[in-house]
Amino acid sequence: MTFVSDKKISLTHIPLHGMMSDITVGYKSPVLFLPLCDIKKEMRTVKNVTFCGQATLPAIGQGTWYMGERADNRQREVAALRAGLDLGLRLIDTAEMYADGGAEKVVGEALAGRRDEAYLVSKVYPWNAGGQKIIAACEGSLRRLKTDYLDLYLLHWAGSFSFEETIEGMERLMAQGKIRRWGVSNLDYDDMQALWRTPGGQQCATNQVLYHLASRGIEYDLLPWCQQQRMPVMAYSPLAQAGRLRSGLLNHPVVNEIAQAHNATGAQILLAWVIAHPGVVAIPKAGSAEHVKQNAAALEIALSANEIALLDSAWPAPKGKTALDMV
Repeated sequence: MTFVSDKKISLTHIPLHGMMSDITVGYKSPVLFLPLCDIKKEMRTVKNVTFCGQATLPAIGQGTWYMGERADNRQREVAALRAGLDLGLRLIDTAEMYADGGAEKVVGEALAGRRDEAYLVSKVYPWNAGGQKIIAACEGSLRRLKTDYLDLYLLHWAGSFSFEETIEGMERLMAQGKIRRWGVSNLDYDDMQALWRTPGGQQCATNQVLYHLASRGIEYDLLPWCQQQRMPVMAYSPLAQAGRLRSGLLNHPVVNEIAQAHNATGAQILLAWVIAHPGVVAIPKAGSAEHVKQNAAALEIALSANEIALLDSAWPAPKGKTALDMV
């Protein structure tokens, strides 16, 4: 699995475990996996991420949490998703949990005639993640999405089914052609180690976790480990819409100062910061076409080392292990 950038940049004399190197990152060439301390010193926007060595996608996708909850918002939500496809935001993330399947129905309507343009991700409830239940749950998602396959199917969070049972179900779904690959969500570092020790667990394609500027706990162990495995991390709530550390980001003076320098919004700066980390895909929810357009524009923002340092001073990286932030 390879993370890639979409334009050629040069990183000169970056210390790599005590070594000095000249590094060039080109279009569709591997992006160096630096130790996290070096990533912070020489952070560059990584605009594309490759899943499973196959699908290369923009590092901003489309989330659908809260979609499908109100009938009067449906057409606006459908239009937003279609606008995202028009802008090249191919990854669409949803779940059977969202609006009790309502979000999947919105996505299904948005993808009418355009399924091949999307990289479609959905998630299974943990109590459905094994045995015949996972087959039935996936088939229900496919019906609501009006498609015959998912590009990626995720365990929404760990539950009563063992990893062995979930993996067996995922492998059955792959064999049946209902899903292309599988992954997980809301698993911390220790959970991932347990998954990796489980037969078949190393076929996991991604881990989707809460990650934003004020919630950086995954940087201590989980994110570096995923980077070492060449496993993309999908960042939900990248605009700090949820989680115990969500307050105060969009109106913070440091964020506003950097936003003004880029003629951007605070939200765009938060997205640019998230996707500057190699192998991380941000999946903000956008309820309108204009909101999607603003999200997509964050792909063009490259934060300077000084700007990264300012953000680090306001929201320092973790110095020790913390509980995984999740909602």
